[in-house]
Amino acid sequence: MSRVQLALNVTELDSAIDFYTQMFNTEPHKVRPGYANFEVEDPPLKLVLIENAGAAAPLNHLGVEVETTAEVHAETQRFGDLGLNLEIEDGVVCCHAEQDKVWVADPSGTRWEVYTITDDQPTVEMIELMPLETVGAAVAGNSACCAPNS
Repeated sequence: MSRVQLALNVTELDSAIDFYTQMFNTEPHKVRPGYANFEVEDPPLKLVLIENAGAAAPLNHLGVEVETTAEVHAETQRFGDLGLNLEIEDGVVCCHAEQDKVWVADPSGTRWEVYTITDDQPTVEMIELMPLETVGAAVAGNSACCAPNS
């Protein structure tokens, strides 16, 4: 089953977790410093909260979580056939999980990712392999690991 992902910048993580726990009547799937995500069953939604008090807007990015890398590759091929600009990331540690993904942007610049999680609990060693600026941005609540620059 695929589900839409909504990644939001939030001013204060704890109060946002409390609000969305009540709103969707579900506990967070993962909570890390400056980051939380929910796997909402009804409606099917992956809600990601990124603590980023200085963000210009509440929307960080959108996505579609799929079950397999083959599905990511199929979408990559389809997007390429459509002539869309692609950013491909395979085996990237992002949002506290190892993922394979492809990024596209709509005409207004809204970023979308199609991704699959290949390891939901990457080891400390894998995270240590991330570029220092990405780790620092992620810990600070910046979306650098979750939304590559165009």
